[in-house]
Amino acid sequence: MTPSDLDRLLTERHSCRAFRPDPVSKALIEQILTSASRAPSWCNAQPWNAVITSGSETDAFRKALQNEVATGAPEPDLPFPTAYNGVYQARRRECGWALYEAVGVERGDRAGSARQTLENFNLFGAPHCAIISSPADLGPYGAMDCGGFVMAFTLAAQALGIATIPQAAVASYGKFLHRYFGIPDDRLVLCAISFGYSDAEHPANGFRTGRAELDEIASWRGSTLHQTEN
Repeated sequence: MTPSDLDRLLTERHSCRAFRPDPVSKALIEQILTSASRAPSWCNAQPWNAVITSGSETDAFRKALQNEVATGAPEPDLPFPTAYNGVYQARRRECGWALYEAVGVERGDRAGSARQTLENFNLFGAPHCAIISSPADLGPYGAMDCGGFVMAFTLAAQALGIATIPQAAVASYGKFLHRYFGIPDDRLVLCAISFGYSDAEHPANGFRTGRAELDEIASWRGSTLHQTEN
């Protein structure tokens, strides 16, 4: 793989919000997991674990999750952000309004935005879902390592033409996920990754989020950084 190949994968990858029902073969899922498992981790702890659903198991999980959302309350293993301020709030709103515009939800249409939010718990129609967890004893560093696994998972999938969306919304029902999948209490449920083949014609997949300029995310030190390569 060349640097341009990697850049293409990073650019083409996006959070898919509408999937075709076609399943991904077990061989391809195993290939994605094998690639993702090469992500770096502190002391090579490799703290990630993925519960993968397919076929009728995904449909049963989808139904149970939607029932939990309708009748229960969120109980995440990790605390959610206390606030989005400044540029972080601006980026969040930009993403949200771009999605609503793509699917025809107008500003002020609370019922429409609520329906779109509930699509999170329909897994956006994905035929597969991966529930990612990490040992509680490893705390934030285990979670950070798993972030690398999630990134590697999405890029490995993209390389195979398989779409993904990491989902914090699903993990907000962490206690339910522990019960449903038998995930031990000594592990933290971090996120879900819904995945499958993109419904490219669906309007929810018709927009892309922007990225900050380099001077917003990096500061430079050292005179050698001014040199140019031949």
